[in-house]
Amino acid sequence: MSTYSITVEGTSNPAIKKFQANQFLVNHNSYEFTNIDEAANSPLAQQLFYLPFVKTVYIAQNFVAIEKYNIVEWIDIQNEVSNQIEDYLNDNGVIIIEDIAAKKVPVTVYAESTPNPSTLKFVANKKLVTAPFEFKTIDDTAHAPLAKALFHFPFVKEVFMDENYVSVQKYEMANWDEVVTETREFIRDFIQDGKEIITAEQLKTPQQVETIAEATFENLDDTSKEIVNIIEEYVKPAVASDGGNIVFKNYDEKTKNVSVILQGACSGCPSSTFTLKNGIENMLKQMLPGRINAVEAING
Repeated sequence: MSTYSITVEGTSNPAIKKFQANQFLVNHNSYEFTNIDEAANSPLAQQLFYLPFVKTVYIAQNFVAIEKYNIVEWIDIQNEVSNQIEDYLNDNGVIIIEDIAAKKVPVTVYAESTPNPSTLKFVANKKLVTAPFEFKTIDDTAHAPLAKALFHFPFVKEVFMDENYVSVQKYEMANWDEVVTETREFIRDFIQDGKEIITAEQLKTPQQVETIAEATFENLDDTSKEIVNIIEEYVKPAVASDGGNIVFKNYDEKTKNVSVILQGACSGCPSSTFTLKNGIENMLKQMLPGRINAVEAING
C-alpha cells in the first residue's frame, strides 16, 4: 500500500476542517461520531476524541472531517492534527471495524427530470464516484456493480454516473410514472447497504483524477486548451445539472472544427444535441473569433 498523505481543506462551516487523504479510507459508507463512546467501531475516531477540542468526527471515503469546539482556532492546530492523522494511517492504524454497528449517515435519493424525457437523474445526498462513468450496455459494467444491477431491469437502456447522481435512460416500452419509485428505491437501498458502486481498482481519488486531467490538458495545443477551459467554465456545470456530461474530443486546426462527446441525459436526446451543438458553436465563435468553424456533437 502506498504512503498516506493528508492535506487540510476548509469547508463552508468555519468550525469544520476536512483532512483529505490521497487514497481511500473506507468503502462507500460514511460515519459520524459525536463522542468517544459512539466511536467504539473506529479506533481512529477514538484517537481524535482524546484531543480536547474535538466535538464531532466524520469519516468518509477519502477524508476525515472534524468539528471543533471554540476553545481553539484551526490555524493554530490544523497542521498538528493533519500530522497526527497521517502518522496514524501510515502506522497501519485501524480506521473502521466494519463488523460493529456504526452510526451511518442516512442515504436519501430523489428523482429529477432532465431535458431528455427518456432519462431521469437520481441524486443522492453523498458522493458516489470521483469521475464520470458511462455504460451503454451491461457488457460495460464489469467493474460497476450498481450499473450492472440496474441493467437487470428490462426497461434500462443506459446508465451514467457522476459525482452524487446516477442518470438512467429507459427504453420506450416503459413510462417513468410506472417505474420511477422502484428505480429510486433500488438505488437508495444499494447505496445504503454499503455495496460497491464502482470496484476499488477502478476508483480514483480526487487528487488522482485531477492529476490525470492536468496531464491530458498539458498535451493539448493552445486553442484546444482555450476550448476546454470555456467548456469547463460555461457549459459543463449546466450540462451536469441536467444529468449529463460533455467531453472535449479534439480540435482540427486545418478545418477549425471542434468535436465534443455528449454523455448521460444529453446522449441520444435530439433537442439536447441540437441545443448544445449550436450553443457551444456560437459561444466558441464569439470567444475565439476566427478560430472556430463548426462544432460536432457526438453521442457517447
